[in-house]
Amino acid sequence: MSTVRVLAFAGARDVIGRAELLLELSRPTTCRELLDRLCLDFPALAPHRGSLRLAVNGSYAFLDEAVSPGDEVALIPPVAGG
Repeated sequence: MSTVRVLAFAGARDVIGRAELLLELSRPTTCRELLDRLCLDFPALAPHRGSLRLAVNGSYAFLDEAVSPGDEVALIPPVAGG
């Protein structure tokens, strides 16, 4: 088993109910698979899936990029500003 740290911002934090969680992975995974898992664990996150961006260790990541043990993955919803 390996652990990744998941950070949730704005609306994603509201859906998950906290700003940070540790997620145990039983095998190597991709950003897409990690997002699939989060949507299963937190079904209210699924409707937001298409608008979320993921960042791994501070850099935006594509869904097919690998997530490794010890990585920090941020869930970043769209942000509007004025």
